[in-house]
Amino acid sequence: MNENANRPIGVFDSGVGGLTVANAIRQVLPNEKLIYFGDTAHLPYGDKSKETIVGYSVRITRYLLDQGCKVIVVACNTASANAYEAIVSEAADRAQVVDVINPVVDYVTSISTYKRIGVIGTKGTINSGTYVGKIIARNPHISVASLATPMLVPMIEEGFIFDDISNAIIRTYLSKPELSQIQALILGCTHYPIIKNQINKFFDFEVDIIDSSRIIANHLRNILMADNQLNSDPRPEHKFYVSDFTDYFQVISKLFFEEQIVLEKVNLWN
Repeated sequence: MNENANRPIGVFDSGVGGLTVANAIRQVLPNEKLIYFGDTAHLPYGDKSKETIVGYSVRITRYLLDQGCKVIVVACNTASANAYEAIVSEAADRAQVVDVINPVVDYVTSISTYKRIGVIGTKGTINSGTYVGKIIARNPHISVASLATPMLVPMIEEGFIFDDISNAIIRTYLSKPELSQIQALILGCTHYPIIKNQINKFFDFEVDIIDSSRIIANHLRNILMADNQLNSDPRPEHKFYVSDFTDYFQVISKLFFEEQIVLEKVNLWN
């Protein structure tokens, strides 16, 4: 086993949505130690400038590197779209970096039946054009329709899920003509798997809903296997940090991680 194998995996997001990715990693790689950081003080990233997103992402990356992480998983589409190169530069030779866009692009472009794909995400993710550019570069025969859905993250963070309010917002977005005749829909935000069933129901289960979390976890496993860095800890201890704290984050985190966790507050901007 590689001497770096017992080092933790760092995962970060603009909020608690990235816990969907952390949960998938825990399921696929049950022996790995996780250190999660949710930048809840600056949520959402989707309406921030590129420079601001890069600044937040680099600072969080530095913190996770200081914790000895062997891999940095950017569990935020907006950060992946706007700050990936800066994060890779910061990590340098200290840790590998896994984003949430490239593995999904690899997956959807490998499915020959997809002729038209939809992408929903924050304004920051959609306006970056990253998904559209990368998918068309890999397969110019695929048509990609993208739609910014900025109300979904605050809706989920505030607990408006599985109710009439959320159904109305979801229906308003998904009924836009941009998403007509798609065979697949990429959930371009790690918060969105929480409302995956509602999205499925809107499309009468006739559209493939692409949840990045399991794709990312499998991609990470392949990387660790190739580098002989799989951990064998039978009882890994995970740590979860947020930059700001409310009691509700503690409650909603169970929806994302499927078990009760303890969120600790760490302010990196003091």
